[in-house]
Amino acid sequence: MDDQFFQSKLDELMQQIQQLPGEKRGELESLAQQTKDRHDRMRDAVKELQESLDYLRLSVKYLVFDLEATRRENKYLRDMLNRQQTDDRDA
Repeated sequence: MDDQFFQSKLDELMQQIQQLPGEKRGELESLAQQTKDRHDRMRDAVKELQESLDYLRLSVKYLVFDLEATRRENKYLRDMLNRQQTDDRDA
């Protein structure tokens, strides 16, 4: 259920509640408002979660990039040390 559909159904419900007698209307309006508030909080929580996931994905990409760069540097340094040791033995 997308947000627009939820809002339209909630608006329909509120219109139907407005047609009820006064003693029943107050309690139902309160319940409908609580439902709207919960939905808003849930939507905000999902938005925050999505932002956190996006940040996590980006962080993982940077970590993978750093790991690959470190591996390349280590290989280069090992090769350099091996060449140096080979040159020292030959000399």
